[in-house]
Amino acid sequence: MSLSRPKDQAVIAGVCAALARRFGMKPTTVRILFLLSCLLPGPQFVAYIVLWALIPKA
Repeated sequence: MSLSRPKDQAVIAGVCAALARRFGMKPTTVRILFLLSCLLPGPQFVAYIVLWALIPKA
């Protein structure tokens, strides 16, 4: 399955929904994992913005 940001499941930009669709997971699970990863130091927000720019809309 190709990687694209779905319009119907997007909450902010659709990045988590796109990743969930690509890896066969629920979008809510990916969103929770992203929020939990924000508790750790690292470039999570930068990665989100980069993926937002790189992943095309469906």
